[in-house]
Amino acid sequence: MAKREIKFSLVYRDMWQSSGRYQPRVDQLVRVAPAIVDMGCFDRVETNGGAFEQVNLLYGENPNVSVRQWTAPLRKAGIQTHMLERGLNGIRMNPVPADVRELMFKVKKAQGTDIARSFCGLNDHRNLKLSVEYAKKAGMISQAALSITHSPVHTVEYYLNLVDKLVEYGTDEICLKDMAGVGRPTELGQIVAGIKKAHPEIKVQYHGHTGPGFSPASMLEVARAGADYLDVAVEPLSWGKVHPDVITVQQMMRADGFQVKDINMDAYMEVRRLTQEFIDDFLGYWINPTNSQMTSLLVGCGLPGGMMGSMMADLKGFQGAINATQRAHGRPEMSLDTLMVKLFEEVEYVWPRLGYPPLVTPFSQYVKNTALMNLFNMLQDKPRWTTIDKDTWGMILGNMGKLPGELDPEIVALAKEKGMEFYTGNPQDMYPNELPKFRKMMDDEGWDYGQDDEELFNMAMFERQYRDYRSGIAKERFNKDLAEMKAKAGAPIVIERPVVEMPKFSVDEYVAKYPKATPVQCPVKGQILWELDVDNASKAPIAGKKVKAGEVIGHVQTYYGIEDIVAAVDGIVVAALAKQGDKVEKAEIVAFIQ
Repeated sequence: MAKREIKFSLVYRDMWQSSGRYQPRVDQLVRVAPAIVDMGCFDRVETNGGAFEQVNLLYGENPNVSVRQWTAPLRKAGIQTHMLERGLNGIRMNPVPADVRELMFKVKKAQGTDIARSFCGLNDHRNLKLSVEYAKKAGMISQAALSITHSPVHTVEYYLNLVDKLVEYGTDEICLKDMAGVGRPTELGQIVAGIKKAHPEIKVQYHGHTGPGFSPASMLEVARAGADYLDVAVEPLSWGKVHPDVITVQQMMRADGFQVKDINMDAYMEVRRLTQEFIDDFLGYWINPTNSQMTSLLVGCGLPGGMMGSMMADLKGFQGAINATQRAHGRPEMSLDTLMVKLFEEVEYVWPRLGYPPLVTPFSQYVKNTALMNLFNMLQDKPRWTTIDKDTWGMILGNMGKLPGELDPEIVALAKEKGMEFYTGNPQDMYPNELPKFRKMMDDEGWDYGQDDEELFNMAMFERQYRDYRSGIAKERFNKDLAEMKAKAGAPIVIERPVVEMPKFSVDEYVAKYPKATPVQCPVKGQILWELDVDNASKAPIAGKKVKAGEVIGHVQTYYGIEDIVAAVDGIVVAALAKQGDKVEKAEIVAFIQ
């Protein structure tokens, strides 16, 4: 009997996105493509989607040129290319109108992308129905993804029922997207076996991150159960919190009796060398060194490993205020390690009560942010759920899809207390078509829609970033950021600010003096604008100003647009710690309300 073949897909895009903020430039991708082809072991390569297009725009470069030039040599060699898209959210972080979603698939097919991997962070099959239909209509292979996690509601039966719906919609393939690497190997094997029994014509691909360490065992189990493709990486961006390396996986599969392609090791070393060169060139400035480390701490909380860097930044932002409160109450100070364990424990507490959303972008951020604010509030003797941001409320209320589990009655009661309404309809219906609006915008600017309407697509998907790219602001901003990163050479950012209006106190002293004050945390990195008039540096929230929970009290100018700073509680602004125009970091405390 002939050995069954296992094929490999190089997730070159996700290798970078799981490691840092940026992707290689098109000139770099074109250089590495021939070496990837020469390795001879890949049937597929992931080339775009996710944050790929946004990153190009942030560089001030055209993502359409990048996708076309990057996919061309791979497809010429007979390698299929695939992209990642987020269902209702397309390739951005918030919902996308249906007509823009449909245009995306047309554009991607025209640019040379063969396979559309589509996932919904809530596993709501309604959010994937149009993705399947639009991909097939555009002539692409539709690969619907299951967002894998481990919980009492995410059973083998749960996933097989989801697969039945996706097959009904016409998907060609299924991907097990184990984004946090917490799927248990035995259960993953059972899911694949169930798919192959019910739908033997469906190809199955497994994508598993290595953060908590399960993925090699998971790969062996899904292969034995009938999986067709495995996602792999190459050094120096393999293992750690990224993906298993192709060499180990290939040898493991061969030893288990599967047919696998040989690896041209000279070409492997060239891909390795070029990838390291790109890191050394500039990409490494945005790669957290801890990404190269696996950690079993991720098993309990189930969060993706790529979030570790942002979590530590968040905790550092809170540590001073937390320890000031600890001292004020005669309690011992807490190290970052202690706070991290407490945060993981709080994630484990919060997650089921928010309905077990799979911990994948953006829902992993929502759960983590809620747990972080719960932790901070409880350490200040305030109740849980005091601070829930508007995006998390959107998830809770059903605006983004149906949660897999039941909300805790306490959360339901809190929503009703706030006068919020739950939505049970199709999430797509909340976002009307917008392409005519964007066509008019481009006409007004005198901009061409581009080959296959690809420029129109980028304008409609990423209006703010696209405008910054066209104006040249994006390239100027990126070059400035890169120069600053090189100057710092990886040195940690230490933020010391005088307190506006109360300069006699340091931050710690202020927290100690007013232990019941609630901090206002900066939602993103950028430039603080208490007033939208950037040049008016004298205006800031005045001590004594009354605010309401949910009220916008300021703004942050980011690389992609304006984000609001919202009061979490009713009270009085007793101090602002950053003045108009200051650069601020994500999670930095910028004001206090009491």
